Amino acid sequence: MVGMPVTDLTPNEQSILDFERAWWQSPGPKGAAIRAHLEMSPSAYYRRLDALIDRPEVLEADPLLVRRLRRARADRRRRRYVGPAIRRRRLR
Repeated sequence: MVGMPVTDLTPNEQSILDFERAWWQSPGPKGAAIRAHLEMSPSAYYRRLDALIDRPEVLEADPLLVRRLRRARADRRRRRYVGPAIRRRRLR
């Protein structure tokens, strides 16, 4: 079931996933919300999140969130090394 807590995660790891799922509801910049809600720096948050989304049990627990984050990471890497991707035209 989507959004179900993964039993192998620490409470801190679970809170990172919960935050990423709903951070957009917090007022202000994401970095400030990370510091306020998780009491860690944004760089530490992104390192932990990056490691979390590579774990198969996390993908199983919340496939929509993990796939979205993996896709965003792949896009950032592609732009960094290849350049801006050509947008596909939508077919109607």
